[in-house]
Amino acid sequence: MMKNGYKAALWLGGALGALAAGTPALAQTSEGMARIDDEAIIVTARRVEENLQDVPISITVFNQEQLNNRNVAVASDLATYTPSLSINQRYGPEKSSFAIRGFNQEISTAPTVGVYFADVVGVRAQGGTVSGSTVGAGAFTDLQNVQVLKGPQGTLFGRNTTGGAVLLVPRKPTDRLEGMIEGTYGNYDQKRVQGAINVPLAETFKVRLAFDRNKRDGYLKNQADVGPDAYADLNYTYLRLSVVGDLTPDLENYTIAHYSRSNTNGYAARLAVCDRNPIDFTDPSGIKTPGNPNFSFQRVVTAAAACDQIDRQAARGDGPLDVDVGARDPFLKLEQWQIINTTTWRASDLITVKNIVSYGEIREHSSFSLNSDNFFVPELPFPLTGQLAATRGQPFDVIELDVSPGHPSAGQSTTTEELQVQGQSADGKLDFVVGGYLEFSRPIGWSQQRTGIYGNCTNPSALECTTPIGFALISQSRTKFDFDNHGIFAQASYDLTDALTLTGGVRYTFDKISGVSESTRYTYAPIPGLGQQLISLDCNDNITRPNVNIAPPVIIPGIGQVAGGDGSGDLSKCRVTQEVNSKEPTWLINLDYKPNRDILLYAKYARGYRQGGLNFTTVGLETWEPETVDAYEIGAKTSFHGGVRGYFNLAAFYNDLKGQQIFGGLVPRADSGLSGAAGIVNAGSSTLKGIEVDAAVTLFDNLNLSLGYTYLDTEIKELVIPDLTGTLYVFFEAYAKEGGPLTYSPKHRLTTTATYTLPLDEGVGRVSLGATYTYTSEQVANEESVIGVLPSSNLLNLNLNWDRVGGSDFDLALFATNVTDERYLVSVTGGLNAYGFDAKQYGAPRMYGVRLRYNFGT
Repeated sequence: MMKNGYKAALWLGGALGALAAGTPALAQTSEGMARIDDEAIIVTARRVEENLQDVPISITVFNQEQLNNRNVAVASDLATYTPSLSINQRYGPEKSSFAIRGFNQEISTAPTVGVYFADVVGVRAQGGTVSGSTVGAGAFTDLQNVQVLKGPQGTLFGRNTTGGAVLLVPRKPTDRLEGMIEGTYGNYDQKRVQGAINVPLAETFKVRLAFDRNKRDGYLKNQADVGPDAYADLNYTYLRLSVVGDLTPDLENYTIAHYSRSNTNGYAARLAVCDRNPIDFTDPSGIKTPGNPNFSFQRVVTAAAACDQIDRQAARGDGPLDVDVGARDPFLKLEQWQIINTTTWRASDLITVKNIVSYGEIREHSSFSLNSDNFFVPELPFPLTGQLAATRGQPFDVIELDVSPGHPSAGQSTTTEELQVQGQSADGKLDFVVGGYLEFSRPIGWSQQRTGIYGNCTNPSALECTTPIGFALISQSRTKFDFDNHGIFAQASYDLTDALTLTGGVRYTFDKISGVSESTRYTYAPIPGLGQQLISLDCNDNITRPNVNIAPPVIIPGIGQVAGGDGSGDLSKCRVTQEVNSKEPTWLINLDYKPNRDILLYAKYARGYRQGGLNFTTVGLETWEPETVDAYEIGAKTSFHGGVRGYFNLAAFYNDLKGQQIFGGLVPRADSGLSGAAGIVNAGSSTLKGIEVDAAVTLFDNLNLSLGYTYLDTEIKELVIPDLTGTLYVFFEAYAKEGGPLTYSPKHRLTTTATYTLPLDEGVGRVSLGATYTYTSEQVANEESVIGVLPSSNLLNLNLNWDRVGGSDFDLALFATNVTDERYLVSVTGGLNAYGFDAKQYGAPRMYGVRLRYNFGT
């Protein structure tokens, strides 16, 4: 059935393409817009307001109505409906990171896709499991539109990126007293209330307030005897205040303050595969060979325990949305706020000066099981079984992340300042913008967590762990990061003729990351006559600094000191500092040809750049260098009018990525006492090429059909595994492989929408029926995992909107997403080499509900 639906969607695309090819005049507008001729879509892709059809950039635009119909509430929802946009939600939807055209962001790296709210980049985040620097939950409320810009945008936008940018444009205060309030009730007990009110306090002073309160139960049912009933819940509050003051006829001051707070159980995965043969005397790495220096006793235990858990799942008959997580009190608390002030001065008819300044903060407090396990001491397949006979069946954790008293898991502030001078020549042939950008991101105290490893850690935060497998660790990592990102830029467009325009731009960026870490490790073991004791408090990299042991000494009466160090407890002995500096130019050259108002042809070459980074958890591999991309694109934007109206847009692109930042798992040496870690190395070069199609047609003034399609072909041309000699690690498990595709880069993504407006009398109101179908082909999440390929998915959404019910001020809507209730994978955890098991993460099931909205003043 789904294959037939896919064929039908492709047939629709072919029909639209044939229609466009036979039409002499074409143009781009927002996907699915009902009145293509009547509404000009204004975008800010070049930092000035322009009609979308005049911008030589591949862009997908969604207005607020389209976001509502697709039930977009958090950033991860947007990627479902944008063919070129993918998402990595390894640590949950609230901490997702975007990927455009295959340019992915992994943990601790800078974003490949900049997310901007009101022209200001999202507050920078830094922490153990923090993903992309993005907007807070609820920020998709009361927007003018969302713009997805594809390809490097580093010339004009604050932070340099290789993939593109997502722009959220909020509704600006107007001179009308108007507003709305909307309530939603859906399955999983979803309760959502949104509202906005616009108040013109004076002719030159306007205020707009917006809010969003959304709460929904989780859809991942927890089968464990402890912890919450379900994971993947929603629970956030969002507030926004916007103020516009016209200080003079030529001077405007626009201030936005927005706040987001989310408090959920977090996300979870379902264990799917385990190593049932954890001992292998032919294993070349030695990890599975007893007697080898690299043999991992911990891996044997966790692999056996994982197999027990998978067998329990099978015996219960668990489904894909059942999880078994032993975390006792998991939570994910994210708080983010930002103030943005934009002052615009029209200095003359030809010159405009704009200054944008912002300050924002983000804090995360989290406690969760990194691998979603619920383990008990298992039977072991070798003679050491007798050592664990007394504790067999007792619970233990692999990695249990917890807060550290008095400190956030991640806390960072970001200040930005940008000055632009926009202008044009007297004859109108030259348009330009020049400016400078400053960004300072500073820590809010220590970002700190305590992590229980291989113990039964009822409360790692309070250093409470027992030792069912003979020992336990609590790793305490605390860091402070300073980020400086500065740039100067200029871009100009010159009309060579009435139809031919040349655009050139350049930016020079200076980046610096300074970090300090005090990472320590508490080691517990049973001591005869004393029971369980803290036998060591040392630095996490004690192999490189073996004499740093600051634990209180363990003294057995009559024997004396048997373990422990100087007892100083001085964490500064574990202090490590690092600094990463880079500076790179980026540029843009574009030639576009517009023979009439309905045809735009363009060719573009751009250099993109993503800064290097720093991560203290991978000792000896803490830093990595920038990566660069040379991006080439040709495209056409065309529209047609008359009885049948629509547009057809085509773009072809080729990207050459060098110095690529590759993500992988690091397997530690057996004598390091460490658990596995995630690392970044400059190990590759890749090509990313493809075709994008956006098309829409309006038939009979009542039927709208739209289609978006992306073909993406990515290939890693070179992958050089780093030499780990002299480090704490014996194996680097790259999540991609040479000759293979990049992760989270499906070859085919297609979205098609049909909306039919019933021909009813105006007094009845406007009734429309809509359906959106999205196909995503299989994609790689982890090349090294046996479950690392995510199968293709087919998602169908339906909505019924009745606007102005019976001529009133009420709107009524019914919606359903993932109507067929498909079980589709969104990620895998990736730990088979390090821990002997791996897990799958699933996307949302069928969601449905009803919305009632009251409008006033419009």
